[in-house]
Amino acid sequence: MTTNTVDPSEIAKFTAMAAEWWDPNGKFKPLHMLNPCRLDYITRQIAAEYDRDLAASMPFEGLRILDIGCGGGLLCEPMARLGATVVGVDAAERNIPVAQAHAAQSGLTIDYRFTTAEALAATGESFDVVLNMEVVEHVADPLGYLTACQQLLKPGGLHICSTLNRNAKSFAMAIVGAEHIMRWLPKGTHEWSKFITPDELFDLLGRAGLDPVDRKGFQFNPLTWGWKISDRDLSVNYVTTALKPT
Repeated sequence: MTTNTVDPSEIAKFTAMAAEWWDPNGKFKPLHMLNPCRLDYITRQIAAEYDRDLAASMPFEGLRILDIGCGGGLLCEPMARLGATVVGVDAAERNIPVAQAHAAQSGLTIDYRFTTAEALAATGESFDVVLNMEVVEHVADPLGYLTACQQLLKPGGLHICSTLNRNAKSFAMAIVGAEHIMRWLPKGTHEWSKFITPDELFDLLGRAGLDPVDRKGFQFNPLTWGWKISDRDLSVNYVTTALKPT
């Protein structure tokens, strides 16, 4: 890869918040709230693709999973508990010791690294699953970044990517609501101009050499104060699954 997908200003935002990853009432409260919903989607997609029984004790045993933009390990730890061999990478260096310390406290073995997607792809490593959650809207070059993700997959491998749609509703909820009114996130965490519509993301995935096969919405219900997976509402948060051709 000749492109540098890292945006230094975006890395600085998450570096400043690194110590708060595991505080469910801190600056990452929205992710803690969303995590059960996105884990439900991720585990079902992996189980379906690799014919695994989620009722088994270690259903993902034998699978090598990469979480890009792993932060403090909110996704890495559940994947490890399900039996996967997990590598978590992040371009914000301060996130790595936070993730390592929490994994050690939890008795989990997870390979955390301070690196980027394209740097890891250059080493020739490959994975059965690449998790790319809430990252693509923060990179400098989405196509270059997704191409690196594709290179990190084994043929037939699974790529799961979530991000934010770009429309008036997402601006109102993700920026005005989450950052300015509810103050769940520091102001300036997101840039609306970097949000990506589902059609744009499907096009980028295809150009990166992946075959998009599914997309769903993550829908917030203010009455239950919880999230659910939606087949139709992709207006704000949404997730996609794509396969690397064999």
